[in-house]
Amino acid sequence: MNTIQANNVMPETSAANNLKSIHTWYAIVDCNSFYCSCERLFRPDLWNRPVVVLSNNDGCIISRTDEAKRLGVEMAGPYFKAKPLIEQYGVTTFSSNYNLYGDMSKRVMDTLRFLVGEQNTEVYSVDEAFLALSGFGATDYTALALHIRQTVERWTGISVSVGIAPTKVLSKMANHIAKKNKQSTRCVYVLDTPQAIQQALAQTPVGEIWGIGRRYAEKLNSFGIYDALQLSLMPENWVRKQLGGVVGARLLKELNGEPAIGLGDELVTKKMIATTRMFGTPVTALQQVKEAVATYIARSAEKLRRQKSVASVITVFMVYKTEQLPGAHFRHGPSVSAFIVLPNATANTHELIKPALQLAAQLYQTGKIYKKAGVLLSGITPAGAPQGNLFVPKSPNANERLMEVMDNINVSMRNDVLHFAAGSTGRNWKMRQELRSPRYTSRWKELPEVR
Repeated sequence: MNTIQANNVMPETSAANNLKSIHTWYAIVDCNSFYCSCERLFRPDLWNRPVVVLSNNDGCIISRTDEAKRLGVEMAGPYFKAKPLIEQYGVTTFSSNYNLYGDMSKRVMDTLRFLVGEQNTEVYSVDEAFLALSGFGATDYTALALHIRQTVERWTGISVSVGIAPTKVLSKMANHIAKKNKQSTRCVYVLDTPQAIQQALAQTPVGEIWGIGRRYAEKLNSFGIYDALQLSLMPENWVRKQLGGVVGARLLKELNGEPAIGLGDELVTKKMIATTRMFGTPVTALQQVKEAVATYIARSAEKLRRQKSVASVITVFMVYKTEQLPGAHFRHGPSVSAFIVLPNATANTHELIKPALQLAAQLYQTGKIYKKAGVLLSGITPAGAPQGNLFVPKSPNANERLMEVMDNINVSMRNDVLHFAAGSTGRNWKMRQELRSPRYTSRWKELPEVR
């Protein structure tokens, strides 16, 4: 094992000096078992009962309640392996309902924006957001965290945990402690003293530090560094060398209570747009592959038009099945891909479908069993200022109105009421969701009934 010399500095001294100069504190609000919470919201009979939510095609468990965890249901484990345990204890199981989860996520984030201001909110993921708590002065941050938690739960019905600290990295630690000890912490935890920070650092393995992946954790372990407190005492030059230069230096400052990572801007305009799905059943026919690719292109084109952009590059990829050797680790199988650069950037669905189907036909191999396909649009520019082509005359965008009408009808009527024939109508290959709950908040016919 390699050995290294840490700074001979007491963490209390470093943290205390930094805490005195902090003007903006950070909170992270993380929804508890978010997908399960969304399902429970419209099924009050499931409160305090074990619930799990499955991934695409009902493959793996991606969300579980504390009750399911106590029964031994493993996170990210294959559903078929957990099914005997699930059936034995009557665990309620749902397929992913992304329409519901997306809508509930928006409600949670809108609530947070109302509480602290849009400029102080960074949506980090579908169920997490960082908040900059500036302008609160000498605040009782525990009371503030409780107010945030109670307001979100009252307005949306989604339970959350709140961690507050002088930096984003430390706020993630605080949130982890709050979630780990829900009853004693009331789902809120604040690192507002040097002693509290030191204790949190000491009980956090390096592999659980925000920004430290598995390989970096193994590397730090090889140097005898096993927890965040040990890492926080290392010299900055050493951390820069071992953890990626400036990224490592920022992490070290954050661990010592010195803010070095501010709120990130919300990505409003995407630089790449992808749509990809696992097939509900294995696909062997070229026609089915083409139908899937056409459907994914249509969905990507809608997203493209929503952000008022056009794309000039289309990539299509397909994943086919290979024989798994007995005892071997699971693998998705080889992926094949191809791309094409369009003569003119466009957001018109039919102008994107045709070259995408050509790529699908080019990639397809008779006799292969396909498990997944996807499309990626890149070379994205604003719709009002696409880069021209000197050798290809610019075609008038006569179909812009048609695309607008199709989008408006599909948004209001849902379920792709209008779509191009290339996408078919049967779609026997589509993702399996046999246990999906109703889309309570986004479909008129699936609204919950009150009796």
